Amino acid sequence: MPLFAHYGVELWVPEIGGPIDPDNEAHELVMSVFGGMSKGERNRIRLRVRTAMAAQTLLEGRYLGGRPPYGYTLRDLGPHPNPAKAADGKHLRGLTPDAQTSPIVRRIFDEFLAGYGLFAIAEGLTANHVPCPSAHDRARNRHRSGIAWSKSAIRVILTNPRYTGRQVWNKQRTDEVLLDVDDVALGHTGVMRWNARDKWVVSKEITHPPLIDDETFEQAQALLTRRAKAVDRQERQRRACNPYVFRGMIYCAVCQRRMQGQYNHGAAYYRCRFPQEYALANEVEHPRNVYLREDALTDPLDEWLASAFTPDHLDQTITAMCDAQETDQLRPHTAAAQATIAACDAKLAQYRAALDAGADPALVTGWITQTQAERTRAEADLQTTQQTEPRRMSHSQIADIVRALGDIVAVLRDADPDDKAEVYRQLGLRLTYQTQTQTVRAAVDLSAHRGVMVRVRGATRPIAPPPLTLGATLTLTQV
Repeated sequence: MPLFAHYGVELWVPEIGGPIDPDNEAHELVMSVFGGMSKGERNRIRLRVRTAMAAQTLLEGRYLGGRPPYGYTLRDLGPHPNPAKAADGKHLRGLTPDAQTSPIVRRIFDEFLAGYGLFAIAEGLTANHVPCPSAHDRARNRHRSGIAWSKSAIRVILTNPRYTGRQVWNKQRTDEVLLDVDDVALGHTGVMRWNARDKWVVSKEITHPPLIDDETFEQAQALLTRRAKAVDRQERQRRACNPYVFRGMIYCAVCQRRMQGQYNHGAAYYRCRFPQEYALANEVEHPRNVYLREDALTDPLDEWLASAFTPDHLDQTITAMCDAQETDQLRPHTAAAQATIAACDAKLAQYRAALDAGADPALVTGWITQTQAERTRAEADLQTTQQTEPRRMSHSQIADIVRALGDIVAVLRDADPDDKAEVYRQLGLRLTYQTQTQTVRAAVDLSAHRGVMVRVRGATRPIAPPPLTLGATLTLTQV
């Protein structure tokens, strides 16, 4: 309603018998009452539909739509039991085993119960050139690469009770969340989320041909639970006993993935494990394991930071960060808005000249009004674009940010590993390890220390600051 009122759009509703008057309290009260009633009716309809779908799944085992799981395809079960829908030519659908993929599902369960891990099963299927689910059904998986099997695909198959021949519903739900908690007028959006297993609705009877029996499925679930508990226990112990100074900061230069921490013989390492089959499928020349020892990087990194932020080199560092900024360039939206304003100014000058020459005032006035409205919109777009564009920072502004960080050299000298990790995090440190040259590209990003700039007029929107980085290539020490 505020948008309608702003743009002068009338909203006619039958309950009022005409257009709504935004300044009429009675109209506002009527709209609030009918809005609440409409929302309540919507919730009641949704509850009735969900209750009916749950009953159809539980008692009838009816297939309620959606893509069939990997290993199954759809078959026609005849006309719809609802006469009205049957008259429209609608039919019921059901699941039937797919001749190509159903043996793969049985193979996955057999190998998992035989002791293979999720990674090993995925590697074996990729090595045998078995198409993964997204590659098998490309029509509905264009958003996925489909080049190799993944652990998540194996896990989804192992945890899907549909392979026992029973229908399942309510595995996911749609939650309505606010687009912006600070501006509720923007409304809501639907977000798909997984329900807990006790919320799933599983049919009582077998409704389609099973690919595995109930005993096999329960054994797989028990094995998954035991492995998950063991991994969680190991992870908790590892986190408690083994801190990592560069946690989440080191990336592999070959695949651009974040490297994981791992302790070997009492020393902290960072590892990037890329299975050979995945590397072949992705056409990446990646070693099976890439290792980087933590203490081989700590000294060169601290020496570089100490040399860059010491009082003697601070001005040189600030100058380098200032020169590393991107030059101010007009964005396409800014250039288009400026061009529109210039064109409107030229038109207005022509219209004024036409008036002076004796043209019809009524006709020319309409042209002027239309052109002025177009110019006003372009000015608003230009103001919005300019307020959201990042600008280069001056030498003094960068100096204020760097000096606000304090004496970095004093903090790093003989600091506790946890304190070092916090300093690296505050600096926005990103490390890229090149295993072939045994070097690390270090980059410091101080953009986060400038705070969040917001618009003064109109809606408040965060503006991403331009990058403010300082980088160097470090040679690892021999340990």
